[in-house]
Amino acid sequence: MNEGSVIDIAVQSILLATKLAAPILGVSLGIGLFVGLIQSATQIQEQTLTFVPKLAGVALVIVITGHWMLSQIIGFTHGLFDMIPHLLQT
Repeated sequence: MNEGSVIDIAVQSILLATKLAAPILGVSLGIGLFVGLIQSATQIQEQTLTFVPKLAGVALVIVITGHWMLSQIIGFTHGLFDMIPHLLQT
């Protein structure tokens, strides 16, 4: 196992984490921006008002994309297990 293999695995894992977090963070950001605009227009400055819509939005995204996220993680794990013989030879 050389440094190139370790760096390759690290880059793949960071890209996978970014790809899996993007839908959740995007929806949370969009809902937060929308609720923030509504709050500034109506001058209601309640901090707990943004929590429930974000929670519902993130839960909906996890329900919709959960299968895809799980299949990506399983595929990455299978790829790591398939690389074990190659990594032990070098």
